[in-house]
Amino acid sequence: MEIYGLKTCDTCRKAIKALPEARFVDVRADGVPADVMAAALATFGDKLVNTRSTTWRGLSEAERQGTPQDLLGAHPTLMKRPLVADGDTLHLGWTKDVQAALGVA
Repeated sequence: MEIYGLKTCDTCRKAIKALPEARFVDVRADGVPADVMAAALATFGDKLVNTRSTTWRGLSEAERQGTPQDLLGAHPTLMKRPLVADGDTLHLGWTKDVQAALGVA
């Protein structure tokens, strides 16, 4: 199991604490592997882009018009966090539903 997020993100810290066996990948430092990003985009589409983040608010209107793939490639911190890869299954965020699906709720 892998958790993709930011080490400074409180929500990611909660996921790491609840899933100590998972490997954490900091998207700012290491990025998200292309195959995982492609699967996440196919699964979540536009929901993968966090439009409430400070990074989003700092983008120009023209930049915001880019595709989710281009936006996340240029600004990895725009990704909604955490993205949890459990085998072939992907989970986005740290909601009660995600926690239940991972057996930690």
